[in-house]
Formats: sequence, C-alpha cells, structure tokens
Amino acid sequence: MHPAGLAAAAAGTPRLPSKRRIPVSQPGMADPHQLFDDTSSAQSRGYGAQRAAGGLGYPASSASPQAAFLADPVSNMAMAYGSSLAAHGKELVDKNIDRFIPVTKLKYYFAVDTMYVGKKLGLLVFPYLHQDWEVQYQQDTPVAPRFDVNAPDLYIPAMAFITYILVAGLALGTQDRFSPDLLGLQASSALAWLALEVLAILLSLYLVTINTDLTTIDLVAFLGYKYVGMIGGVLMGLLFGKTGYYLVLGWCCVSIFVFMIRTLRLKILAEAAAEGVPVRGARNQLRMYLTMAVAAAQPLFMYWLTFHLVR
Repeated sequence: MHPAGLAAAAAGTPRLPSKRRIPVSQPGMADPHQLFDDTSSAQSRGYGAQRAAGGLGYPASSASPQAAFLADPVSNMAMAYGSSLAAHGKELVDKNIDRFIPVTKLKYYFAVDTMYVGKKLGLLVFPYLHQDWEVQYQQDTPVAPRFDVNAPDLYIPAMAFITYILVAGLALGTQDRFSPDLLGLQASSALAWLALEVLAILLSLYLVTINTDLTTIDLVAFLGYKYVGMIGGVLMGLLFGKTGYYLVLGWCCVSIFVFMIRTLRLKILAEAAAEGVPVRGARNQLRMYLTMAVAAAQPLFMYWLTFHLVR
C-alpha cells in the first residue's frame, strides 16, 4: 500500500489504549503501591473467631487459677494440713498466754453487773451493817461476783483507779498545776505503791507460813478498793475545801479498815478455823497482826496519795 494511504487509514481509525498486565496479589502478599500493611482484615478475622467461640459477642471465659488449684487433691491436702497446723499453733499460744496471764481467771473477776456494783460500793462505804461475809461456793468453786457481793472483783478497782487519775488531773488543773508529766507521775506512783503492797503481803504470808486460798489477784482486788474512798475525798475537797476532804476521807478510811478486817480474817484465818486451833496461839496471833497491819495500811496510803491534791 502507498504510504499516503497508510497515513490516511491511520488518521481515520481511532487508536486503542495499550493494555498493561497488573500483577494479581496473592493472599499472603501486600499491595506493592501500599505504604503500610493492612491489618484490619486479620483483626476482623480474629474478632470474628472470638465471637464465634464465646457466643453472644463475648470472648470465651477460661477456667480461673483458683478453681484449678482447689480441684487439685494435693492442694486440698495442703490446705487441710495448714488448717490443722494453724489450729495447733493457736492452742499452743493460748496455753502459753494462760500460763503467764490467767485469762480464764480474769474473766471470773470481771463477771459483774450493775446491781453488784451498786451493792459493792454501798458495802465499801457502809460496811458496819453487813453481817454475812462468807464467800459462797458452788462445787468447790466460788460463784461469780454478780451472784455474791462478798466475792472480790477487779472491775471496781480498775474503774476506780482510772477515775482517780482523772480526778487528780482535775484537781491539778483547778490549781494551775496540771501537766502531763505530773499526771503520769501520779499514776505511776499509785501503781508502784499498789505493787509494793502486794509484794509485802505475799512475803509476809510466806514468812509466817500461812496456807490460804488468798491469791495475788484477790490481793490486787482488795487493795484496789481504797481508790473508791480516795475519789470521794478528793471530790469533796474540790467542792468544800479541806474540811470536806478530811471528813469524807476520814469516813472512808474507817470504812475500808473495817471492810479489810472482816474480809481478810476469813481468808488468812481460814486454816486455823478449819483445824480448830485456838486464836490465842502464837502463830494465829501473827496472822491477826498481819491482817490488822494490812487493814491499817489502807488509810495511810489513801491519805498519802491524795493530801497534795487538795489545797
């Protein structure tokens, strides 16, 4: 064909675009024109798998480690052994504590009620009209204080000691002499004198070789009753001055002397009364002297611990 005809034919026929083969990306390959990997499909597949496994759109819950631990028989055996070991340790601790601190005995001395406290306070202030001073027993054990007004207790001495410290602080405050150090000295001196009394009485009972059922806790209870009269004396001194202090304290001193004589003679002279030994014996006279000395020391301590609180 003539070249001019070829040119005319080429000008009359439209030119088709050239076809380029685009490489098909395989599932594991990324698009070559994509800057970052597309991970949305993988996350969608993972989320769908979780939905299918868990149901209702929530992931499946796996078994907890606690449940797996409790299901193990070895673990159950270890837990049982640990429980028994803890129980044995608690029993051992309770036994050692009871050896040094008689908790079971202390519960007896705090077994009081409101009626007992009222009667006991009346007995401490007015012991002259009381006739029966014997402690009641039930199967060789003394009954609880709330059933017997003659039984010793630690509730009234403990509360009276705390109240005495508070009243002492009040008295020092009204005289512009209050200070924490002085109040602590007041409390420590009262406890020191009480401990000294108990040790002196125990030593005297040992030297005189008296077999009695009077225990150390009984002595603390009986010697702690004097704080009731001390509180009354200081309060009357704050209200009515020296006159009220001496009148009330004098009455309480006589009352505590009578109370101690009638109470301790049944404890200290109980062996002699049971054996039928005459009271005029030399050994029993020592017991009577010891009883009177303990009773006579109470008014002295009451005055010594309170006279500087009233001015």
